[in-house]
Amino acid sequence: MRNYEFWFVVGSQFLYGPEVLKTVETRAKEMAAELSKVLPYPLVYKVTAKTNKEISDVVREANYRPECAGIVTWCHTFSPSKMWIDGLRDLQKPWLHFATQYNREIPNDEIDMDFMNLNQAAHGDREHGFIGARLRKPRKIVAGYWQDEKVHRRIGDWMRAAVGVAVSKDMKVMRFGDNMREVAVTEGDKVEVQIKLGWQVNTWAVGDLVKEMGKVTEAEIDALVAEYEASYDVATDNTAAIRYQAKEEIAMKKMLDREGCKAFSNTFQDLYGMEQLPGLASQHLMAQGYGYGGEGDWKVSAMTAILKAMGEGGNGASGFMEDYTYHLAEGQEYSLGAHMLEVCPSLAADKPRIETHHLGIGMNEKDPARLVFEGKAGKGIVVSLIDMGGRLRLIVQDIEAVKPILPMPNLPVARVMWRALPDLTTGVECWITAGGAHHTVLSYDVTAEQMRDWARMMDIEFVHIGADTTPEKLEEELLVKDLIWKLK
Repeated sequence: MRNYEFWFVVGSQFLYGPEVLKTVETRAKEMAAELSKVLPYPLVYKVTAKTNKEISDVVREANYRPECAGIVTWCHTFSPSKMWIDGLRDLQKPWLHFATQYNREIPNDEIDMDFMNLNQAAHGDREHGFIGARLRKPRKIVAGYWQDEKVHRRIGDWMRAAVGVAVSKDMKVMRFGDNMREVAVTEGDKVEVQIKLGWQVNTWAVGDLVKEMGKVTEAEIDALVAEYEASYDVATDNTAAIRYQAKEEIAMKKMLDREGCKAFSNTFQDLYGMEQLPGLASQHLMAQGYGYGGEGDWKVSAMTAILKAMGEGGNGASGFMEDYTYHLAEGQEYSLGAHMLEVCPSLAADKPRIETHHLGIGMNEKDPARLVFEGKAGKGIVVSLIDMGGRLRLIVQDIEAVKPILPMPNLPVARVMWRALPDLTTGVECWITAGGAHHTVLSYDVTAEQMRDWARMMDIEFVHIGADTTPEKLEEELLVKDLIWKLK
């Protein structure tokens, strides 16, 4: 991950004189330094802007500096908004408008006109807010005292969403083969996705991967198997299967890194020249932050990498997921999510086990090794990006994951069990109404609000299914959004 930072741009004007401007600059530097101690990424003070040129110059620099993931603006004093027009119109990075003030309380005995002239954030931020609204510019507005934990959390959440934008705009996806035959929802317009989201999605032949596997040395395999043994419990005597997965992982990682790709997809229908579908190999790559999509699903592959980057430490608890089957006992309605082999161990409740079992689907010549585990309990979301023809729709559903209520001793895959909000059956009806895919990204780290911010920054449609959603309200919402997005 790049060492991202955010730039703090403070608004003022010359009217107040040099002493006030010096105080504004001193306070802004102090605030940036203190906030950097509690936010997930540094907040770097850049300028107290007083002219159109100062604002345009810092925006132009922010646009072209890859380490800058967004700007945070604040108007300590009154900053006439006409001078912000050129800079904000040209801004290509995420923008947060921080409506705060330096002092927490009004100093009753000290307040006079000098104090009023210096502390005009309530005045300045409203002027600043108007020009953002007039320009119809996507922005996040956070209001509150700059030393409050709630404010820190909201700014931090926005920062992670903005990093997701930076990762998206630099995303390259390596497809090993094509999509699974005849499947609709994994298809999509790759040109439109590159225009809108920045993704470069291209195909490499499975034969290229097989050729790369032929170059992997036994010493390289030994080293990776030792890493497996240190990270996971080995519950199989089939060491050959584990070593074959290591060979696959080493080859895929070399190709991904050589091409600058952060995500990949494959399909069990195209394993020409390979003995096993990559299972353990794909899972361990996801544990390192790479995105993955099964059955050629390049959209969920890229989204997995993005949500991972938005999570804790730049590689959070997010992973490729698929709804498999339901438990519909009254009062115990749950969805069981899994996949044939490829669920990220970042979702595991306990230390995963390496097991080898027969996979009765696809072109596997031998039984593939995979990580088997139960997912952890906790609140989370599932995310699906779909192509609606002419626009992209991001669907996010709140979930409550639970410890699986059944042991399922004969199910040799990683699995997560959850209740979709507002309840399983209503949630399923809403998900299907919105067109949500069977493949998702399940995340314990990223929130629906962060995904709303990300969708707003990327200028795509956002649909949220939560505790208060009903099929009737959702149908009305989708109808209105359909009309709006057709006009855009």
